Amino acid sequence: QVQLAESGGGLVQPGGSLRLSCAASGSIFSLNAMGWYRQAPGKQRELVATITSGGSTNYADSVKGRFTISRDNAKNAVYLQMNSLKPEDTALYYCKADTQTRWGSPLNYWGQGTQVTVSS
Repeated sequence: QVQLAESGGGLVQPGGSLRLSCAASGSIFSLNAMGWYRQAPGKQRELVATITSGGSTNYADSVKGRFTISRDNAKNAVYLQMNSLKPEDTALYYCKADTQTRWGSPLNYWGQGTQVTVSS
């Protein structure tokens, strides 16, 4: 079993920055892609950014140029640097990890979420 611990959320003014961190722990055979998703009240969870084990990244159009995802494979950690924050970025941010079992079966894990609030 894998546990994901998120941190770094908080209250910030528009134009400010935050850095989210997520560390995976537990029984990890193979950690593949990791990513960040967010969910605002009344809306569905949406992809923010993903990163493969090799460092390839993918971003939602709404955050391109403002957010940067990175990872530290040695620490089983993924980070999200958020700059030029906007009120519409306010959401509960979830870390996701895609793993693979010893037998090749995929297993996906989610963190509990960390709140990001950007004042208007």
